[in-house]
Amino acid sequence: MVSKLIRNTTSFLVIVDLLVINFVVFVVFEKAHQSFQFHSYISVFWLITAVISNYYKVYRFTNLYRLLRLTVVQALFFTLGFFAYFGIFKEGEIVNTQFKTLIITLSSLAIIKLAFYLILQKIRASGSNFNKVVFFEKDDTAKKMIKLFQNRGSLGYSYLGYFSNKRAEEASYLGNEKELYTFLENNDVDEIYATLSILKKSQIKKLTKHTSLNNITLKLIPDSKEFYSKSRNVQFYDETLKVLSVKKLPFDLPENRIIKRVFDFLFASFVCLFIISWLYPILWILIKLESSGPAIFKQEREGFNGEEFVCYKFRSMRINQLADKVHATKNDSRVTKIGAFLRKTSLDEIPQFFNVLLGSMSVVGPRPHLESLAVEYQKDVDNYLERHAVKPGITGLAQISGYRGEIRRKSDIKNRVRLDIFYIENWSFMLDVKIVMSTVLNVFKGDENAY
Repeated sequence: MVSKLIRNTTSFLVIVDLLVINFVVFVVFEKAHQSFQFHSYISVFWLITAVISNYYKVYRFTNLYRLLRLTVVQALFFTLGFFAYFGIFKEGEIVNTQFKTLIITLSSLAIIKLAFYLILQKIRASGSNFNKVVFFEKDDTAKKMIKLFQNRGSLGYSYLGYFSNKRAEEASYLGNEKELYTFLENNDVDEIYATLSILKKSQIKKLTKHTSLNNITLKLIPDSKEFYSKSRNVQFYDETLKVLSVKKLPFDLPENRIIKRVFDFLFASFVCLFIISWLYPILWILIKLESSGPAIFKQEREGFNGEEFVCYKFRSMRINQLADKVHATKNDSRVTKIGAFLRKTSLDEIPQFFNVLLGSMSVVGPRPHLESLAVEYQKDVDNYLERHAVKPGITGLAQISGYRGEIRRKSDIKNRVRLDIFYIENWSFMLDVKIVMSTVLNVFKGDENAY
């Protein structure tokens, strides 16, 4: 129970710190100078500087010296920003309680951070809030880490055992590589430590993929020749033990999913209110005049985690039996005249903004495919299923890069998947904005690849 309550410690501390900052300002600071602007300023400035200084990056193995250093650096940043406000907005005014407010705020925050750190160590030392870990192969460095975890309970690691392709008789030996993956599927494991000096690149690649899909943290124990890439963080467990932490993908972080969902909701609401509200009846009439049938075409597509959802589009074809089995091709006789225009301008995708509001799609993401076609694509592309890690999108990186329309060759789907996975691994809010802007420009130019 205790473990569950304090699992997401960073989010909890952020909320506590912001409440403390605003409470101290409200109680101590002069009422004449208090305003929504000031409260917003110090809250946002605290968050920005905390990201820059890595203030909340405190791990189980973080020592007290690093904790104090983070606290001092963040205090200096915040002090500069605090007084900068008065220099910019209150120049020439005398504010008597500036120093008092700042000192009480920083002291309170430092006490809370230190207290929380010591309380967590006490809880872990008593046997709660442990991370369950296993090792894959082990050299001398791995043996030292295992000993460290066993001797220092305050670190909060529960060593379950190790796996190796070299069989051993000791009690901590749990099996070979094949048995490792079976163990991970059937047991609750938080972290895996893999020894790079023994494992092959193919084994590390497979392990990285498996841990990413199953939300398990992968830590790599390097040798002296190990290459440090920007996809890995160097972490020190004590003065001599060093590991490489494989960075989480952007969408593994809940704050990024929240940012993306807020953007989706606001953008889709804008489109529905100011574009679809008047465009829908016009297109409805044009579609109905040319061919019989509903104006909105509903089709089941693969979505987040491979689950099916109903995708909405303006109907661009005459009613036919192959609509759910075969994609449109160039000069397809099923496509109506108004349908050809809708496809060329991407206006047939407009109703998918309702999907975005419902939460089954995103504005930007991999395009959703029919299940029957997705099965075929999986045979051609090994990492095809990685696209399901995010919600499908109305537009995406592959689409603005020219991979849109009919899939004629295996290379077409391979390139689309390659760009989809690049998007998932390198997502940022600004990347979404750039893709949306590029899509809008392409709509005005028309797309010759759309049928």
